[in-house]
Amino acid sequence: MSSSPIASVLFVCVHNAGRSQMAAGFLTHLAGDRIEVRSAGSLPADQVNPAAVEAMKEVGIDISGRRPKVLTAEAVQASDYVITMGCGDACPVFPGKKYLDWALEDPAGQGVEAVRPIRDEIRTLVEGLIAEAAPETAK
Repeated sequence: MSSSPIASVLFVCVHNAGRSQMAAGFLTHLAGDRIEVRSAGSLPADQVNPAAVEAMKEVGIDISGRRPKVLTAEAVQASDYVITMGCGDACPVFPGKKYLDWALEDPAGQGVEAVRPIRDEIRTLVEGLIAEAAPETAK
């Protein structure tokens, strides 16, 4: 009984290597195919932050195969929710989208011990997003 996604979400941070990748991983894991998930960065890094990969692996979510992507106007236009995490004014604004800014510490250059609390805060925020965007999928 598959249906099309009821909402689409774009997570944006500067490097698309830590916060936005963890958020996308949680949303994909918790909402499944009920919400379409994208992530991008205004200045994408070469790879996903290894500490973020390790922190997510600790909670059973594998983001090791993900690659940072550049933020495009098309990705923003195709999304119902645009969630920024420290990208400032780099994110284009279009009417009819819901914009949220999650003030999260940047995990860049930090070890897994410092990334764990950021990961846990992201999970809480993602659970709240699911409750708003797709309440029937919230657990």
